[in-house]
Amino acid sequence: MIFIAVKFTVRPERSAEWLDLVEDFTQATRNEPGNLFYEWSTSVDDPHQFVLLEAFENAEAGEVHVNSEHFRTAMAWMPDVVASTPQIINVEVPGTSWSAMAELTPRA
Repeated sequence: MIFIAVKFTVRPERSAEWLDLVEDFTQATRNEPGNLFYEWSTSVDDPHQFVLLEAFENAEAGEVHVNSEHFRTAMAWMPDVVASTPQIINVEVPGTSWSAMAELTPRA
């Protein structure tokens, strides 16, 4: 799978609305045939930073994503909302989903 982590630092005056702004983009991406997951989180250190974890079945599915209309639409408006260029990690990893952490399990 293609695993991608992206940190978006949003302009302080726009950060309260960020998740609403990306809602259509998020839903459209989650509905893509090759999308495995697409999840947003907020940084605990910076209230204006949002972390996106996403995965696609393969490189072809990732290519479909970046060539989609909803991706192009998002890339058109996001420069007006982000405070800096997003930071990204994009790697190919084995598997198709999250794995269980071997070092930690709940006590009975």
